[in-house]
Amino acid sequence: VCQFVCVSQVCVCVCLQEDAQDLDAVTLAQSYFDLKEYDRAAYFLRDCCSPKAYFLYMYSRYLSGEKKKDDETVDSLGPLEKGQVRNEALRELRVELSKKHRAGELDGFALYLYGVVLRKLELQREAVEVFVEATHCLPLHWGAWLELCNLITSIDMLKSLSLPQCWLKEFFLAHMYTELQMIKEALQKYHSLMEAGFSKSTYIISQIAVAYHNIRDIDQALSVFNELREQDPYRIENMDTFSNLLYVRSMKPELSYLAHNLCEIDKYRVETCCVIGNYYSLRSQHEKAALYFQRALKLNPRCLGAWTLMGHEYMEMKNTSAAIQAYRHAIEVNKRDYRAWYGLGQTYEILKMPFYCLYYYRRAHQLRPNDSRMLVALGECYEKLSQQVEAKKCYWRAYSVGDVERMALLKLAKLHEQLNESDQAAQCYIIYIRDIYSCGELLEQAELSTAFRYLGQYYFKGKRYDEAALCAQRCCDYNDAREDGKALLRQISQVRGQGEAPATTSDLSLPFVFGPLSNNTTPVRHVSPLNLSSVTP
Repeated sequence: VCQFVCVSQVCVCVCLQEDAQDLDAVTLAQSYFDLKEYDRAAYFLRDCCSPKAYFLYMYSRYLSGEKKKDDETVDSLGPLEKGQVRNEALRELRVELSKKHRAGELDGFALYLYGVVLRKLELQREAVEVFVEATHCLPLHWGAWLELCNLITSIDMLKSLSLPQCWLKEFFLAHMYTELQMIKEALQKYHSLMEAGFSKSTYIISQIAVAYHNIRDIDQALSVFNELREQDPYRIENMDTFSNLLYVRSMKPELSYLAHNLCEIDKYRVETCCVIGNYYSLRSQHEKAALYFQRALKLNPRCLGAWTLMGHEYMEMKNTSAAIQAYRHAIEVNKRDYRAWYGLGQTYEILKMPFYCLYYYRRAHQLRPNDSRMLVALGECYEKLSQQVEAKKCYWRAYSVGDVERMALLKLAKLHEQLNESDQAAQCYIIYIRDIYSCGELLEQAELSTAFRYLGQYYFKGKRYDEAALCAQRCCDYNDAREDGKALLRQISQVRGQGEAPATTSDLSLPFVFGPLSNNTTPVRHVSPLNLSSVTP
C-alpha cells in the first residue's frame, strides 16, 4: 500500500510539474482558442507535454478542420449540401490518437475527442467502446455520455454496455429512455431524480416536457413548458420544441410572443431561428420559414430539428428533391428521428414510388411501434401494392394502439368493402360510429355519412328494415348522403307495403345511432379476419 501511495504521489508531482512548465503556452493558446483561431492555438501547443495541453492541441486541430469544412461549403454550396465535404484532419487525428490510446496515455478528455473522431469517420463500434472508456475515466463529463447516447440504437445495446456506477448515469439512462421512446421509464427516472434532490432542476423539467411531447400528450407538455418559462424566463434551450407544440395547436398569438421574446434575448441562437421559422410556417409563409431554418443550420449544421422542419417546408412548397435532401441530413444527424423517416415516406408517396415509401414507413414504425400514424401509412402502402392481408393487419393494429386521427377503422372498412367482405366492413363501420358517439366528437360529415350509407344498404340487403331505416334517417342529416337516404327510405316503405317479413336480429345492431353510447351497447362480435394480435409488418 505504501509503495502504491508513493507511486501515485510521484505521478501527481510529475503532472503538476508538466502543467507548470506548459502554463504560459496553455494560457496563450486558450486565448487564441476563445477567439476561434484554432491553427494559431495548435501551433503554440505543439511542443507541450501535459495532458491538458495535449487535449487542447488536438481539439484545436479538430475544430480547425471543422471550421475549414464549413467555410468551403457556405459560399459554393447551399445548406442542403452540407456534410458532403469532409474534415481532412480526421484521419491524421485518428492515427495519432490511436497510438496514444494503445499506449494508455489518453486521459478522459482525450478519450472523448478520440471517440468524436471515430464517430465522424463512421467507425461506430470503436467509437462506442472509446466513449464507454471515457465515462469510466472521467464519469462527470456529460459530453461523453451525450455522445454515447447518439450511438446507442436499441435497449439491448444499452443493457450490454458496462457503464460506471455514478449518479450521472441516472441522468444518462433517463435521457436514453426518452431517445428510445421508452417514455414511461424515462418519466419514472426523472421523477425519482427530482425526489432525490433535483426538484428545482430546470433541465429535468425541460426533459419531462420533451418526454410528454414525444408521446403527443400536448396538453401536459404545454403545461410543463409554461411552468418552465415561469421558473426560467430567459431560457432558450428546448424552446424550439415548445414552439412545435404551439404550432400543432395553431396558437398563433402565443407563438408570436415566444418568437419576439427570444429575439430580444438572443436572435442569433439556433432555437430562436427555429421558433421564428415555425411562426412563419403557421402563417403559411413557407419561403420565409425555410430561410430561418437555413439560418439555424448555418449556426449549427447538426441541428436535427432544423433539418426536419426545413424538409416539411420544402414539402409545402412542392420541392420534393430538396425535401428528400433535408430529411436525409436529419437522419445523418440522428438515425432515431422518426419524423425524418416518416417525412421521406410521405415524399416518396407523393412521387408515387410505393416500394421506397414502404421502406421508410417501416423504419419510422420500428422507431414508433405504437404510433397509429405510422401504421396507417404502412397500411396505405400495402394497399397500393395489392397486399391486402398486410394492409388489414396494419389498420387493425393502428386502431388497437389508439388511432390518433380516427382513420384506421374507416380505411379497414373500405378495404373489406372492396374485397366484398360485407360482414367485416359493417362491423368496422359500427365500431367506428360507436367510438365517435362514445367520445362525443364532431368529425367530418363525409366520414360519418359514408358509414351510415353503407350500413343502411347492408341492413336493407339483410332484410333488417328497422336498422336500415335508422341509418337512412341519419344519412338525411348530411348533404352528400341526403338523396341516398331518402331513396333508401322509399325502398323500405315499398318493401314493408308488400308485407315482406324482416330478418331476425343479429349481433350487428345499432342501439346507439341516435344517442350516446353506454358500456352495455358494445357490439359482441369483433373484427378478426386474421390473427392480428401481434403484428409488425
